[in-house]
Parts: sequence; C-alpha cells; structure tokens
Amino acid sequence: MIMHYGVNKIPVGVLGASGYAGRELCALVAQHPRFSLAFATANEQRGHTVHVGRQDLTFIATDDAPLDQAAIVFCALPHGASLPWVERARAFGARVVDLSSDLRPGNGEDARRAVYGMPELGSTTRASIQAAEIVANPGCYPTSILLALAPLVSAGLLAPGATIVANSASGVSGAGNSPTRELLFAEVTEDYRAYAVGNTHRHLKEMTATLSAFGVDDVDLVFTPHLLPVVRGILSTIIVPVVAELIDATEPFRMAYPNEPFVEVVREQPRLSDVVHRNVVRMTATMIAGTRTPTMLVTSAIDNLVKGAAGQAVQNANLMCGIDECVGLPA
Repeated sequence: MIMHYGVNKIPVGVLGASGYAGRELCALVAQHPRFSLAFATANEQRGHTVHVGRQDLTFIATDDAPLDQAAIVFCALPHGASLPWVERARAFGARVVDLSSDLRPGNGEDARRAVYGMPELGSTTRASIQAAEIVANPGCYPTSILLALAPLVSAGLLAPGATIVANSASGVSGAGNSPTRELLFAEVTEDYRAYAVGNTHRHLKEMTATLSAFGVDDVDLVFTPHLLPVVRGILSTIIVPVVAELIDATEPFRMAYPNEPFVEVVREQPRLSDVVHRNVVRMTATMIAGTRTPTMLVTSAIDNLVKGAAGQAVQNANLMCGIDECVGLPA
C-alpha cells in the first residue's frame, strides 16, 4: 500500500548508522525536506555524538531503537545480521529499506519477501517499490553493472551463450569502516589490486539472479572487483558480446533511459569525478575494434555510497512514501 503524507514530516529511523552508508543516510535524511530522523543506532558507538548533515546526532543502542516511532526504517546493519531487525521493524508496522545482502535476489528463500529496489528497471518495478513493505536495496557493484546491461537485454542484443566480463574498481569506503590492515592508508595508497577473484564476490549471486529474472539464462558473467586508492566511487568496464555491430552503441541506452532523472547516457568516458556525491549512474558504450565477433564495451560510474547505497535507499523510500523520488537527493 502506498503511503501518502501531507505537510508533516515522515519519521524515519536508521539501524547501523555509524558505518559509511549509515552516516550517508543520516546526512541525506537531515537535509531531506519531507523526512525527519527519529533515531540512529550504533552499538559500538552508542552514546557518542557526531556531526552529520549540519546537525548533531547521538547514537543509541540497536536494542533501544523505538521502532514504533518510525514510518520507514533504513536497515544498514551488516550482512547476515539484518534480517531479524527487518522482521522486528515490520512487526511494529514500519516499512523497511534493507541495505544488506540478506534479502537481495540470489540470497535464498528470504529474498522472495522483498522487492528489489532498482527503479530504473521500469514502470512495473517502480509500482512494486511503491507498494512494498520491504525493499531490498541493490548492492553497489550490481547497480553499476545491471543498469549497464539492462538496455542490451531489453533490446535483445546479448549474443546467445555470451561470456560477459565485468571489471569494477571501487573506492575503499565500499569495504566498510572496520579497521583492517589491508585498508590502512599506507596499504592502499599508490596501489591498485584485484580481490575476490575467480568469481567469488558475494554480489555475483545478486547479479546472476537478476539477469535470470530478466530471462537471461544462457550467458556467463565473470566479475572481478578491484580496490582503488580513493575514498568513494565505482567505475565498471563491461565487455559484452552482442548479436550485431551497432553504428551508435549508445542508442540502446538512450532508448531505455529517456526520462530517468538519475541516469546519464553520454558520449565521453565517464569518470568518478563526474558522479561523486551524486545519486546518478553515468554510462557510455562503444563497439570494440579488432574482435572476430561483434563486441561492445559499456562503461558506468556511480558513487558507491550514494547511488550505490544511501541515495538509492532514499530514492526507494521516496517512492514508498508516495512522494517524488528525486526529493532530497543530489543529482
């Protein structure tokens, strides 16, 4: 059921507010003209006051969250710990946007309980988000890759039996803020490396399950993430075998996203500097020369903390609350 609100602000809560995505959520909510922050939880930092989005915010323990005081709950808890809190929030009548992988496609039977929150996939998806009680917010890598592949799928351009190769480079904030040696400044700066190699990253299940939902079951997706020595942003370069050479490789993307406020289809190669602190995916495509079969290179860029996490969560919450999805979001 779509919730419509008048002039009063809509109370929202954030579970797991001390992480990078959680803090980004709090900052967006603080500046949102229609939302007010009812609570923000952080167990390890409970009682601590931080300055977020031009306001001081004191974290409380997750167990102390007044779930009955929020119409929308953003759950930014760690993967594997989120689902019980989603259920508790629902028991108090709140609708939930879950930023963990627990309810995303490809993550077991529980995923059937949530709507996958990628509005740009079409009007049917938007309508489902508007009516949803629980929305599974997409992962950052899947956002950059699936939105780049969807136009080719809908246009019937994927070559049968194709192997799609997606290489994505992410800023270090995508790994969270837990103190680990490999994320120390001295370990990351002036370096660049692949990780989760051999198709082992947890986001792969989400992407292949979504492609299957598109009706694409006869292609392989080879996904390799890389760690960039920057704070935020994801740049994905995706090699896609296609059925025919295109004179204008960007045409399928311009046809698929003509009126999408948060999708930018461009001629030049997107850069991270084009998208940081913005709730957009910026993409382009070109045919690859010198291959024996028609092959396309699609490049997409997002801010992993905004369009890849908190911004997309607010976009979904806007739809759930019956207000314009662009409200309160940096474009």
